[in-house]
Amino acid sequence: MPEKDKLTKYIRSLFSEPEAFIPLHEPHFNGNEKEYLLKCIDTNFVSSVGEFVGRFEQKCAEYTGAKYAVATMNGTSALHIALQLAGVQDGDEVITQALTFIATANAISYTGGKPVFLDVDRDTMGLSPAALSAWLEENVELRETLATQRVVHAYNKKTGRRISACVPMHTFGHPAKLDELKNILDKYKIPMIEDAAESIGSYFKGKHTGTFGNIGILSFNGNKVITTGGGGMILTDNKLLAQAAKHLTTQAKVPHDWEYQHDQIGYNYRLTNIAAALGCAQMESLDDILQKKRTLAEHYSNFFKDSEYRFFNEPVNCQSNYWLNSIFTPDRKSRDELLEYTNKMGVMTRPAWKPMNHLPMFAHCETDELTNTTWLTDRIVNIPSSAILN
Repeated sequence: MPEKDKLTKYIRSLFSEPEAFIPLHEPHFNGNEKEYLLKCIDTNFVSSVGEFVGRFEQKCAEYTGAKYAVATMNGTSALHIALQLAGVQDGDEVITQALTFIATANAISYTGGKPVFLDVDRDTMGLSPAALSAWLEENVELRETLATQRVVHAYNKKTGRRISACVPMHTFGHPAKLDELKNILDKYKIPMIEDAAESIGSYFKGKHTGTFGNIGILSFNGNKVITTGGGGMILTDNKLLAQAAKHLTTQAKVPHDWEYQHDQIGYNYRLTNIAAALGCAQMESLDDILQKKRTLAEHYSNFFKDSEYRFFNEPVNCQSNYWLNSIFTPDRKSRDELLEYTNKMGVMTRPAWKPMNHLPMFAHCETDELTNTTWLTDRIVNIPSSAILN
């Protein structure tokens, strides 16, 4: 039996779907979602004011170990605000990885920042510490910009631009090498903003993703491990940053009993109470969802031991949420053949994203050689990953 046919039949057996369409990742609603939504509707507080918003923030803070959590309308808006709070200004450069979802690069662009796309590691699919260190060593110098206060910033020697942040992204829920990245960035005085959009429930050396940098963000889009339909979360241990995040995402409105006073340009980014109600119920089921996803990953890992396709297991020192289960095909031709066959047979599979520098609006951005990025994008296929095993 051809390998792609064997895989398709196995996936159908895992999900007990002999004929119906199998999505890549569908939401999991088996808890108090309906009860909380109805309670929210009964109160008439369905917009950004209501009890569920604060409760959802508290649950996320407690779960991740962050001191503060601020809920937003989606992960992209959370990252936009995180970058702004980190001090990214128009014309600054922001380092990230070429292998990422476009929201990472878009959020950088919203601030006026210029993305620099570096390579990833094959064993994490996240930003490579070796690539980061090599690029910084070759291209960056530290300058005192305010001599009286001895404020030091990193500058790109070639472009003259300030490098104001670095955004590693935890690809498909697998943590990057956060300790190495943080040590390198601290040396160059560059803040780390974690794009943990895909990695709720993932840990690096026992600590939750999104809590290693100055600020981290989560996403609760409809295809994520848990969902609010659309939603995001800003994580930080800095009280002032958390207060500023809440202020900016609420149109920068100054609290008052009746007057409308705004003290800076803000954003309508606050999560709605009705979405937060869904999030509160989802958080109650998170541990069960994660266990089912790990069980599914174990099934896949065993299945692919004797296959020409290689299953991607969680990296060393990590506990991954296995948001999307990934396999590596031998080459791009076999990748494309597998994608065409499985989708034709009603089993949804997807490749990795195109590297950001291959998109027209980011084609001019600086990169390194992107050797691993190219290797991975030629081979990655994501296979059905919903948490529906009994």
